[in-house]
Amino acid sequence: MKIAVLVKHVPDTYGERRLDPATGWADRTAGDQVIDEISERAVEVALAHKDQDRSTEVVVVTMGPPQATDALRKALAMGADRAVHVLDDALAGADLMVTATVLATALRPERFDLVIAGNESTDGRGGMLPALLAEMLGLPLLSALRTVGLTEREVSGTRITDAASTQVRAQLPAVISITEQLPDARFAGLRGIMAAKRKPQAKLTLAALGLEEPRPRTVVTSTTAVPGRTGGPRIEDDGSAARQLADFLADRHLI
Repeated sequence: MKIAVLVKHVPDTYGERRLDPATGWADRTAGDQVIDEISERAVEVALAHKDQDRSTEVVVVTMGPPQATDALRKALAMGADRAVHVLDDALAGADLMVTATVLATALRPERFDLVIAGNESTDGRGGMLPALLAEMLGLPLLSALRTVGLTEREVSGTRITDAASTQVRAQLPAVISITEQLPDARFAGLRGIMAAKRKPQAKLTLAALGLEEPRPRTVVTSTTAVPGRTGGPRIEDDGSAARQLADFLADRHLI
């Protein structure tokens, strides 16, 4: 079985994150960049199956700037077999449609049995990429899975919504997206880190994929910084603090 896992290099959620006011894009220089946690969990799903079937090939795929290689190295150190990096300056600031088009073009010749992605990245949080990929590849989609079962012919899992818990399944090949309710990723030890240096990492440009410079379907028209927080009213207890607090809450219809 051949499994593709989509990974993304994102600003660290524990650090500062901001938009570049000139472009409206995420500022990739604002803080540390790391592999997205949901991407790590997606890699773990693939590797857990590889643990059961050693003939399984796990390929990690990303589209991003040169530093996105770090995310691929982390996935290779965890145990993935090889990596594919779509890298082209013309893709800077790509929207969801452009990203899906390019990734679908990169994935199609490989004829993967399963494509795994996170349900949404922690930077863009569009949540639409798995569905767009499934549509472009002409494959069934099982989205937002909290459990995943995989056999030679079928993928299945549990999807939780506000209304119900649903058991879903599809014949392979297919696309799935997983949630943070899947297990944490395994630790990449020293042996894995050293082995990752010898694993293949293919770099693909738009020209190599046979694509012209894509035209975005969405445009950022303006950006506005979030205003800083201001202090609330301060109540000094001069004997009337209880009344002042009650009036404050009543004015805001909280009592």
